[in-house]
Amino acid sequence: MSIATVGVAPLAEAGDPAPVLLTVEEAARCLRIGRTTCFALIRAGELESLTIGGLRRVPADAPAAYLARRRAEQRAT
Repeated sequence: MSIATVGVAPLAEAGDPAPVLLTVEEAARCLRIGRTTCFALIRAGELESLTIGGLRRVPADAPAAYLARRRAEQRAT
C-alpha cells in the first residue's frame, strides 16, 4: 500500500463507474481540505458547484480545475 492511499476511502466501489458529481465532503477529501473550507471556496465562486434539489454537488472535474487555476496564479506571481 502506498502512502497516497493510506486512510483515503475510495469515492467509488470497485467496478462502479467513476462518479460524475461529488458531494462537498468528497470534493474536500480530494483537495485534502476541510468541509468548511470547501464550502467557503464554493461561496467565493472559486470551486464550481451546482444544486440538485436541495443538495449541493461538485462536478468531478472541478477540484482539478480549481488546482490548475491556483497553480497558474502562483506561477504568474
